[in-house]
Amino acid sequence: MRLLIIDDDAELCQLVADYLSPMGFEVEAVHEGPSGAERAVSEVWSAVILDVMIPGCDGFEVLRRIRAHSKVPVLMLTGRGEEVDRVVGLELGADDYLPKTFSSRELLARLRAVLRRSGWVAEATPLSSVKEIVVGSLRINPETHAVVLDDQSLQLTPAEYGLLLSLAKAHGRVKTREQLIEEVADREWDVFDRAIDMHISGLRRKLGDDPKEPRFIKTVRGYGYQLVTPGR
Repeated sequence: MRLLIIDDDAELCQLVADYLSPMGFEVEAVHEGPSGAERAVSEVWSAVILDVMIPGCDGFEVLRRIRAHSKVPVLMLTGRGEEVDRVVGLELGADDYLPKTFSSRELLARLRAVLRRSGWVAEATPLSSVKEIVVGSLRINPETHAVVLDDQSLQLTPAEYGLLLSLAKAHGRVKTREQLIEEVADREWDVFDRAIDMHISGLRRKLGDDPKEPRFIKTVRGYGYQLVTPGR
């Protein structure tokens, strides 16, 4: 899904891009109002994240220009948070409003909700068309949830399977703990945050991984976990 951010805070744009890219979003940023409005209506986007306080013209004017030509979902950001700003934005056609004190998980949850309501989220790929994921001698079948290592079937808990599947889909890339929590446990399961290391430990044990020298699941200190092909 293509996401356009119209915000003059380059650091925030980069943080949002870094967080959302592993979730399947192709993120681009524009740091000025008029050019942002032009990009928003001249290309196809799944959604637009729009800052109220944007140079060139404010976010409300940008929203007016977008709505004159497009029904693309728009999530507005504000550093002020006054009720009048939220009301004006929503009346002009914003799909949702989020103060700039948001957490990355809240942003993702609201973005997904906006996309669902707007009908822009593509239907999930039919399970019958999902191919088996192979990492070395490890095979994962997303359709049947079967996991086989060295021709031996593994019995995993739902949390362990979810973690393994998430890591396998990102094979070779590091997944943050927050990304894994969002994908596997859903944002309502606060207890999962405290237990994720335990689930990883259990998963490693069933994969025959030595925590000090793991074959499959490596820990990237200060960031998260990575599934790799043994011997590479």
